[in-house]
Amino acid sequence: MNKKRYRVTLSDDERQSLEALTKKGKTAARRITRARILLQADASAQGPGWTDEQIHLVLDVGLATIYRTRQSFVEDGLDLCLRPRKANREYRHKLSSEQEAHLIALACGKPPAGFARWSLRLLARRFVDLRHIDQISPETIRQTLKKTS
Repeated sequence: MNKKRYRVTLSDDERQSLEALTKKGKTAARRITRARILLQADASAQGPGWTDEQIHLVLDVGLATIYRTRQSFVEDGLDLCLRPRKANREYRHKLSSEQEAHLIALACGKPPAGFARWSLRLLARRFVDLRHIDQISPETIRQTLKKTS
């Protein structure tokens, strides 16, 4: 692996706050784990300066997590390193509010002849047949109806 090496060097204040955080145990487990990673990776005179593999074996944490924690500490600082990362994914709705209204009306209506009730596949097929949308999966139908119950 040709990864850039991020060297963690903690100040005395940072080290004390991380030790207090790990001993208190009144915070999120992910935050405590990241604090432990930083304490073991500390390459200053007070720290053990362990390698990623040593931390991986002792703390039972993935190597990618250790690498990203080191990287975040070096690039962003201690406070941002301990916080959960914000999701960088955007979710867009597959149905407009008008389409959702049509779907709910269809689901609340009488099922087709020969069927006792609407199934998700039947709703999806009928919704496409009515030309409300080009294609839709039964899972999208399920999520939309679950959201509106």
